[in-house]
Amino acid sequence: MTARAAAIGEAATLEAWLFDLDGVLTDTASVHAAAWKETFDELLTRRAGVGAPWTPFDPVADYEQFVDGKPRLDGVRSFLASRDMHFDEGEPGDAPDCETVNGVGRRKNELVLQKLSSGGVAAFPGSVTLVGALRAAGKRLAVVSASENCSAVLEAAGIADLFDVQVDGQVASKYGLAGKPSPDTYLYAARQLGVEPGRAAVVEDAPAGVASGRAGNFALVVGVSRGATPSELLRSGADVVVSDLSELLSSPVT
Repeated sequence: MTARAAAIGEAATLEAWLFDLDGVLTDTASVHAAAWKETFDELLTRRAGVGAPWTPFDPVADYEQFVDGKPRLDGVRSFLASRDMHFDEGEPGDAPDCETVNGVGRRKNELVLQKLSSGGVAAFPGSVTLVGALRAAGKRLAVVSASENCSAVLEAAGIADLFDVQVDGQVASKYGLAGKPSPDTYLYAARQLGVEPGRAAVVEDAPAGVASGRAGNFALVVGVSRGATPSELLRSGADVVVSDLSELLSSPVT
């Protein structure tokens, strides 16, 4: 039996499944990447000055390495540091044009909300089908996201009623939970579900999220290769990697 077959076969015995949101359940990663690019490119343009050369934010490589799966302010700090830029933290109420970590984060969030309201959100059909099958089998389900807009995205995608527990950026802030790749948010969600990590699966599309599930000692960590490559997800700790969650429907996961 291959390691992949063994990992998926083990899923039949698990009691709970914990899903990331962006890129796993909903096709919002592209919305976030576009908002990050607009935010950082505006900032880099101002900093470089008129006519000065500068390197734009890469919505694939920079997004994956510096911001994907992380709390918003951690993403700001991470990308700025990669360009040798270090801003004051500022305050949560900072204006979106303020050159502080909070100001940059607020600008990005405003752009995300604008894009969500104008374009809507699509849920991945294979993900919805798998979640439905798991619910029908009596599994406990959670969505675990760094996004503070998690509720709005779930509602827009029409899948808010599929999950027993929601742990998002607002919950993490309220309870002082460290962001991914720390396992804090996944461990908190497991406690809310009343399930030990050794009896639960984590489903992630970002290396930081996969590392979070691995660090939490969850029984199964599934990587979904949509932005990150299978090798990146496996190196981060995934037990199995699929290109779409519909691939698990023919396996004994329920």
